[in-house]
Amino acid sequence: MAAPDKLRGSATAADVAAAVGRVAWEGGWDCDEVPLADGGEGTLAALGGPNRTSVVTGPLGDTVEAAWRYGRTAVVEMALASGLALAGGPEENDPVAASTAGTGELIAAAMDAGCKRIVVAVGGSATTDGGLAALRALEPLARLKAIELIVACDVRTRFVDAARVFAPQKGASPAQVQLLTRRLERLAQLYAESYGIDVDALAGAGAAGGLAGGLACAGARLVEGFELVADELDLYERIEGADLVVTAEGFLDEQSFEGKVVGGVAELAAALGVPVLAVVGDVDDGVAIPDGLEVVSLVERFGEERAWAHTTRCIEDVVRQRLV
Repeated sequence: MAAPDKLRGSATAADVAAAVGRVAWEGGWDCDEVPLADGGEGTLAALGGPNRTSVVTGPLGDTVEAAWRYGRTAVVEMALASGLALAGGPEENDPVAASTAGTGELIAAAMDAGCKRIVVAVGGSATTDGGLAALRALEPLARLKAIELIVACDVRTRFVDAARVFAPQKGASPAQVQLLTRRLERLAQLYAESYGIDVDALAGAGAAGGLAGGLACAGARLVEGFELVADELDLYERIEGADLVVTAEGFLDEQSFEGKVVGGVAELAAALGVPVLAVVGDVDDGVAIPDGLEVVSLVERFGEERAWAHTTRCIEDVVRQRLV
């Protein structure tokens, strides 16, 4: 079975799953290909891919065309409306002005289309606005009472810690991090007074610069993204009976075992007694690898240049050696 996450910048989860599947087929094995995600970028693809597009406000105010999924469960990926890539990366981003308005507009589009259950994947953001702009785009919030709004969080960060932990990756200077932290602290107070929600007490509320906490004020339920994707795809049942599970991600570190794909797959497989091979781009020094999890670093085995230039070929080589 192939149950990977993406290797950002070099291979999508679907690319990795297909590479594993090709090698399994060569060896006469059946392979269930299940590309995964943890609530961040790639979640929309893992849950079926887009079939609608809406024009919304981008993170820095320009309009963007954002893809989303319409269906029994609508899926909105905030990176496609308010993502760092849309802002030109950290070098071009304005981390103080970046806004989640477009994500709110995308959720509203799904509501207007008649969707009653909406999943919002919140990784890859350009923003640290605490979700305030998204909330304003969704007003009046009373119309969300008939909607099951679910936020798939890819981190467990507290609301007021979002700036300190993630804003530097979005181009924020130390002074801007302090400013954004104070803004989140004030927002937490405002949300408690206006909506009766203590966002800083919610695990994951700091996801996407506090967007998750802001949406909680609109009645959203915050869940771990990997668990949601695993449930939607019946991952536990699909792992059961497998001879081997191959998972993957770009960089293995301690966070990999805190709600991310590799850790989640390893935990499910261990409960079922199924061995797991994790093929990763690289491994953080000193990371504690659980007993029974076999890890192969592509950089260590093939060198950095080949690992990132020919990622799927390297993955095929690793899997081929494991299956022989």
